[in-house]
Amino acid sequence: MKKFTIVDAHHHLWDLQAVHYPWLMERGVVRFFGDPAPIQKDYRVSEFKSDIGELPVTQSVHIQVGAAADHSLRETRWLQSAADQSGGLPNAIVAFCDLSAEDAQAQLDAQGVYANLRGIRQIVGRSEAEDAVTGSGALLDDPNWRRNLASLSQRGLSFDLQLIPPQLPRAIEVLGDCPDLAVALCHCGSPWDRSPEGLAFWKKQIAALAELPTVHCKLSGFGMFDHDWNVTRVRDIALHVIDCFGPDRCMFGSNFPVDKLYRDYQTVFANYFELVRDFTESEQRTMLGGTAQRFYRI
Repeated sequence: MKKFTIVDAHHHLWDLQAVHYPWLMERGVVRFFGDPAPIQKDYRVSEFKSDIGELPVTQSVHIQVGAAADHSLRETRWLQSAADQSGGLPNAIVAFCDLSAEDAQAQLDAQGVYANLRGIRQIVGRSEAEDAVTGSGALLDDPNWRRNLASLSQRGLSFDLQLIPPQLPRAIEVLGDCPDLAVALCHCGSPWDRSPEGLAFWKKQIAALAELPTVHCKLSGFGMFDHDWNVTRVRDIALHVIDCFGPDRCMFGSNFPVDKLYRDYQTVFANYFELVRDFTESEQRTMLGGTAQRFYRI
């Protein structure tokens, strides 16, 4: 496997003194991805670069961590400062905006002053248990949310879509009404249910979603759904995604430091290299860097 230039298309950073993150402050609570205790500490560009080590990761995309309008603006401000000081990383910022709020457009105006802003993420689904508490699944049927979602393309912004498979049919309908919106599906659509029936449903919905030409897919976050994941365990999922979307609409992300709970950075990308080993050199370059550069304009 040649050492291609890598763009990490999905990672997180945080400074607990600069921004307040409730879930990082909350102790003793197991999340949908596991026990967050080992990562409930600062994770800045310096820690990220230390984890990258000698891998040729030259650019990256930061995905929002905060989930409140005031915290999110502080997060974006801090991230832009970190990028300016680091000489690049993170090169693209995907910020939070509550698209269901009456002041959503004002939130977008405030976010839009930062040079590295490229998109918005508001999580639709994490897991059935957590979604039952947050009610996030109702966003797909919220008229105001849908109007503001559609408006993102007019601002030149993309949308990072995180949900769970049962929400995919409705999401496909909603995105069908936003034909100009560039969308990045996070974590392969969160294939939690690995039963034959669960995987068959997920595969069918992923194929249907891929019919929308502006939707891309991020192969990332495998550790959240399978703590013992390796190439063998996720190959069928990864190859189905690539087959449906094609290399030009697929990209890889570390999901660090969340996935650091289960694998070090080098092991994550060693698995990714193995997953794409049988593709052409051009296709490998595209999935490991080119798609993310084009999608996030970096």
